[in-house]
Amino acid sequence: MTASIFEILGGLALFLLAMEMMTDGLKQAAGHQLRHLLGTWTKTPLKGFATGVLITGLVQSSSAVTVATIGFVNAGLLNLGQSLGVVFGANVGTTITGWLVSLVGFGINIEAFAMPLLAIGMALRLLGTAHRIKAVGQALAGFALFFLALSLLKESLGGLTNGFHGADISGQGYGLPVFVLIGFLTTLLTQSSSAALAIILSAAAGQLLMLEHAAAAVIGANLGTTSTAAIAALGATASARRLALGHVIFNLVTAGIAVIILPAMLWLVVALARWFEHDAHPAVLLALFHTLFNVLGALIMLPFAARLARFLGRLFRSKEEDNAKPRYLDDTLISTPELAMGAVDQEMRRLIELTRGLLRVCIDREALKPAQIQPKSEAVLSLNTAINEYISRLRAEKLHPSNVDALTRSIRTCRYLAEATTLAPRLLHLRDACDQPEFAPLQPVLERYLEELRGLIAADEPSPGRVNEAEQTYHELKSALLEMIVRRELATSLGEQSLDNLSTVRRLSDQWSKSLNWAPTTETVTSSDQKLSGTKRQ
Repeated sequence: MTASIFEILGGLALFLLAMEMMTDGLKQAAGHQLRHLLGTWTKTPLKGFATGVLITGLVQSSSAVTVATIGFVNAGLLNLGQSLGVVFGANVGTTITGWLVSLVGFGINIEAFAMPLLAIGMALRLLGTAHRIKAVGQALAGFALFFLALSLLKESLGGLTNGFHGADISGQGYGLPVFVLIGFLTTLLTQSSSAALAIILSAAAGQLLMLEHAAAAVIGANLGTTSTAAIAALGATASARRLALGHVIFNLVTAGIAVIILPAMLWLVVALARWFEHDAHPAVLLALFHTLFNVLGALIMLPFAARLARFLGRLFRSKEEDNAKPRYLDDTLISTPELAMGAVDQEMRRLIELTRGLLRVCIDREALKPAQIQPKSEAVLSLNTAINEYISRLRAEKLHPSNVDALTRSIRTCRYLAEATTLAPRLLHLRDACDQPEFAPLQPVLERYLEELRGLIAADEPSPGRVNEAEQTYHELKSALLEMIVRRELATSLGEQSLDNLSTVRRLSDQWSKSLNWAPTTETVTSSDQKLSGTKRQ
């Protein structure tokens, strides 16, 4: 029995290695096509579902597809509704592994084709010149090892069955939840539902598990795939955490339904196997069961994907996401532009303060990296875009000319603020230069320039005096940098990069100063009316 256990562990290790080789090889061979499919063929949850099935079938790893989808959501390339469809499809696509195991692994002589396939794969991997050929060779070698590992698992589990002398696990009176837990833990430990499925199917084929208990373990293995998504979502964006929770909800609902109707589903599986005149091998029946309950779960959950996305959208809300959402831009005010003007004014004030806060963080906070301010920048830019779109929906022909001018000024100010937001990371580079020994001779003037920039950022109104002081210090700093480059006190590449950062920060301060000329619409209208009435009196 001890020898059988070590053989099982060795077969499992070989299986995991084979899955990794096969998945990596297929992903490398497909290249950007998989990313293209995932990024563009997911416009609706149904298309996302089909894409998830296809890609998972190709790369043979639902975990890889789910983690990749979380990455796309993290980067903002997929929204929650699209990504939920992909995850639902990935669960169905992973059932292909069960069919490979059941039809090929237990139906033919594995060594007869696996060894030649392994030789061909390794030959391509070692002798191939093109990257894609090497990747195909790796995938073929992994495919061959996949079945060799399956053969080893089948034989070792068969030896373990003999060691029990007929007193198998299924005869100990355990309930279905125990076998669901066994399947879940197997996937959790191996981080591969395919490996867990191979073990369960091999155990059922070796009569170590009864069909009903093996089916419960398959449900648990399917549920265990959520652990990979949960781990991938740790430290990710709020949207990625919502997707991981959506994955958990889908698998929990699917598992719950499958457990409740397990006897009926097994009866249907046996009936379908007889109808197709297929040999009722336990591994085939379990593969069919695995496919049926995942498809059933997808059919139940897909119509509710939009509602689930809305529900999840209210969870894990970050401060940045709350800031990015307009608070005053009410669509019901579109028909009455005069009222909408006040909403635009309030939102513009928020936008200016959010941009000011971002710039302050970049210039004041120590040990800050560009990646850390990205969520704040995205929130500011999102609100900026929302204000622009709202203003564009107002009917200008119904507005007073002074209001049209004020809205035009607001759009122009949004452009200034958007550019300042985009350039904000350069403040980090300029501030970090103060701590670099290469810039020690420039530290006094550099510190003075940063202090003047702080004054500009803190100002509520445009100040020509502050702007002129910052401009003079900028030219002084630029001249000193150029002099250091000429004297070779500073490497040319570092000097040019520093000049570029300095020029960009100057552009940022210019855009910020221009944005301070913005005034609320009500003040603009009052001023215009006063001028108009004064003209009439004259």
